[in-house]
Amino acid sequence: MVLDKPAGLLSVPGKGEDKQDCLSGRVQQRFADARVVHRLDMATSGLLVMALGAAAQRSLNAAFASRQVHKRYVAVVAGLLAPPVTEWGFIDLPILLDWPNRPRRIIDPQGQPSCTCWRVLKHDPTGQTTRLELEPVTGRSHQLRVHLQALQHPILGDALYGTPASLVKANRLLLHATRLELTHPVSGQAMVFSSEPPF
Repeated sequence: MVLDKPAGLLSVPGKGEDKQDCLSGRVQQRFADARVVHRLDMATSGLLVMALGAAAQRSLNAAFASRQVHKRYVAVVAGLLAPPVTEWGFIDLPILLDWPNRPRRIIDPQGQPSCTCWRVLKHDPTGQTTRLELEPVTGRSHQLRVHLQALQHPILGDALYGTPASLVKANRLLLHATRLELTHPVSGQAMVFSSEPPF
């Protein structure tokens, strides 16, 4: 089951009574055998897949672990980011949980290897922003947000990793999971899903 999650909704329940409303919970009220395969940050919108049943969940978990599922995102970042020399640029920076300031992550040599491909879609010289397409090679928590902050181009509306200037330019995190490519866990059919960014 492929869903289009709105920004501001948790993917799975959080800690505390006030964090129980979430996409997986809403889906499981209608489809009791729906199971979580991956997540999107609460502030991120876009495509998310859930498995119907344990066998489909095992198959999809294996596909994610072996990087056979391909995801693309669109983001709007602060500043005019120069295009890479080739069509796609590559960010290869290890990410570590910033334990005293969790849930924040930081770039640290002791962190997990983390890779993101990126390319420029459009510059907005008036607003001094850049629209990017992003493809995570690895799937670390907050990876895209941390990697773009490391380039000194935080995603607009990012309350965790943005600057005061980038935070006021948007009323939400401008990050959307726009494309999902996977193999159906039962039929073996190649499938592609897309969702236009709402910004």
